[in-house]
Amino acid sequence: MIAALRSGDETAFRALVKRHGATMRRVAYSFVSDEAVADEVVQETWLAVIRGLDGFEGRSSLKTWIFSILVRRAQTRGARERRTTPFSSLTRTGDDDGPTVDPDRFLPADHCAAGYWSITPGRFFELPEDRLLAAETVELVEEAIGRLPVRQQQVIRLRDVEGWDADEVCQSLELSGPNQRVLLHRARAAVRAELEQYFAEVVTL
Repeated sequence: MIAALRSGDETAFRALVKRHGATMRRVAYSFVSDEAVADEVVQETWLAVIRGLDGFEGRSSLKTWIFSILVRRAQTRGARERRTTPFSSLTRTGDDDGPTVDPDRFLPADHCAAGYWSITPGRFFELPEDRLLAAETVELVEEAIGRLPVRQQQVIRLRDVEGWDADEVCQSLELSGPNQRVLLHRARAAVRAELEQYFAEVVTL
């Protein structure tokens, strides 16, 4: 693929755009909050990729290299447009602070079974697969992700929606391994809580 791209193979380039274009747009959009600006960031990234191919040394995968360029450009545009918090300050937005699960769901410290669930989590994941994959559920998940802090959105989209592995996410978003795990855990917990509440309400109707 790299050799074909360096030789100017348009078919190879179109295949690369088809493979990563939609994901790139979603990642860019998480920084700038404006679709038109996100499209511009993606276009700028592809131009940078074409110009930088000869200097690509293969220290990471081609995909990771492309998304690293995208993230840097998206963070710059996001800060410039003042539509999102600059990437360098995102570690102080509270993404990693506070409890993952509401403390009220556990028994208090003075209880003989302190620390155990006072409200048992709903087991919505045992519902039939067609129910979990229904359009309304998919829409609910997307909305829940959209309400997460920016970094949690980015991590859960790449890990659970796009299927990236942890190393790819860490390299592309410039995260440490532990930070990536915390962000993913908190994101999954928040989305799971919304799904649990939704299905509990449906069952009681």
